[in-house]
Amino acid sequence: MTTSALSVDGLVAGYGNGPVLHGVSLSVAPGEVVAMLGPNGAGKSTTLRAISGIVRMEQGRISLAGDDLAAMSPSARARAGIAHVPEDRGLFRGLTVAEHLRLGPRTEKLDADVAYEYFPALKAISGRMAGVLSGGEQQMLAMGRALGRKPSVLLLDELSLGLAPVIVEGLLPVVRAYATEHGCAVLLVEQHVHLALGIADRAYLMSNGTSSASYDAHELRNDMTLVHASYLGGPEWADEFEGEEELPFLGEEAHE
Repeated sequence: MTTSALSVDGLVAGYGNGPVLHGVSLSVAPGEVVAMLGPNGAGKSTTLRAISGIVRMEQGRISLAGDDLAAMSPSARARAGIAHVPEDRGLFRGLTVAEHLRLGPRTEKLDADVAYEYFPALKAISGRMAGVLSGGEQQMLAMGRALGRKPSVLLLDELSLGLAPVIVEGLLPVVRAYATEHGCAVLLVEQHVHLALGIADRAYLMSNGTSSASYDAHELRNDMTLVHASYLGGPEWADEFEGEEELPFLGEEAHE
């Protein structure tokens, strides 16, 4: 059995007014891409924040290659190999692309060559400030910074936010390629469900702060009934959207 690069067991976490997550469990193996799918407020972004240490865990266990992360700060988790690309991309408007790729968090050295290898378009705009880049260019930079850290676990939160689907179609295959070529475990939250399932190996369906068992991504993509039911609140609604590739209301997850 392959050892999980990332394992989450019985995770309970929240923001102070009570838990948002109620026993989330999942795993990601080295080189595997796993999608987390579900409606707004289901707990997807909160799960990523708890894994990276931004949100405090109340119960459960999060482990990186078998090592318990409970006592580790967010910066220590980053140094251990977890790279988190948040919804807001975490960029500095007044710094150039090259400056973003020169230093990582707390003066951690990044490998800019890795970023340029997977996102060659960044090379041509290396002297531009992040604040003047297009949304697609900003997302490439955010992802390039994460890859430049050579992570063992990559957390991606809504990389398509504010981007046209055609741009997302160019970004997601890069995620798949990096995972395969470097053995990086990827946990992906993505509103474009069909595109996410196109690069994922497995998927978890999130609802009301809990996670389902995992499903084969190819099987879900060919039969979206379970996915539709998770968004609409129950299987009785699934028939209405049977055969639809995209759900009608996959928007920003802003209030987890």
